[in-house]
Amino acid sequence: MPKIRCGRHLSLVNLCLNRPAQFNALSEELLATLKEELALIAADPSVRCVVLSAAGKAFCAGHDLRQMRANPRLDYYRQLFARCTEVMQTIIALPIRVIARVHGLATAAGCQLVASCDLAVASDEARFAVSGINVGLFCSIPAVALSRNVPTKRAFEMLVTARFIDSAIHESCQS
Repeated sequence: MPKIRCGRHLSLVNLCLNRPAQFNALSEELLATLKEELALIAADPSVRCVVLSAAGKAFCAGHDLRQMRANPRLDYYRQLFARCTEVMQTIIALPIRVIARVHGLATAAGCQLVASCDLAVASDEARFAVSGINVGLFCSIPAVALSRNVPTKRAFEMLVTARFIDSAIHESCQS
């Protein structure tokens, strides 16, 4: 099964994360495939917009914790986080707009993925969190993208409490 399904209609490309059984967790393979697809898009002048969506019940549960637990080495984590950062920076640097179409959960690096896009369109059921702290990780890299999109105090609250926020716009979240 492909890690990403790619569809195209005229100048719009849809990249669909396709690991629904794993809540579209960012495995090494998914990150590599996403980076490859983004490079192809960047080289295609006919593409005007990218929609990033996901199959299954969740948008993206963040890093694949099963893979991380299977490789408990500092050098592995550094390489994984560097690869993830490259993908996020590629999204940010694309000369076209990237829209996240979010449903279900977007947690940790999944929340970072949403925050790295130019726009997020979220369903009523969408929920966001940076919950790495619940498994002994502090989401310092997702914190950067998050703090660019969410008021500082709200971003800090999300980082240290791992509480979910929903897709509704609340007065406390407005800048």
